Amino acid sequence: MSKFKNFKKNWNDDLYSLVNNLDEEDMLEFVKEILSVRAAGNEIFIIGNGGSASIAEHLAVDFTNVVKVRCQAFTNPSLITCFSNDFGYENWLKKALENFLKKGDMVISISSSGESKNILNACEFAKDRGSYVATFSGFKENNSLRLLGDINFYTNSTKYNLVESCHQSWLLMVVDYIASIK
Repeated sequence: MSKFKNFKKNWNDDLYSLVNNLDEEDMLEFVKEILSVRAAGNEIFIIGNGGSASIAEHLAVDFTNVVKVRCQAFTNPSLITCFSNDFGYENWLKKALENFLKKGDMVISISSSGESKNILNACEFAKDRGSYVATFSGFKENNSLRLLGDINFYTNSTKYNLVESCHQSWLLMVVDYIASIK
């Protein structure tokens, strides 16, 4: 077997194992909360940095278009740079939520490490405001983000691309599941 073929097989096997290591009851609870947000006419905010921000942006479109729930990701460069400059990078997401988050809204946070200070501050603010917070994290099982969520999805890997691929797969699975039960 060629070196690449062996690598591909192992990578695919690892991803398959991670994606299938999903607590179905937790995921159904998460779906129920999303449907509740939609029924109430509330909004979902998805937050992340780097690759997780890209996942958030993709999901915001799918949640809006397919799930029919208002959803946005804070990926606007003007907002990020303005709020980072004015309030510090560790607070820009919190400040964005202060301006947009309303009672009954949901925050979905995606962080491979679960230790990004701007994500943690935003989730603490959302919890203080009474919002439902769902977390998607990886790397260390006892990461800080997992302590903040109402529901927490953990990917047991330290490899960024596997963690991010798993998070995106789980979230896209939610979109497709909700679309199937309409």
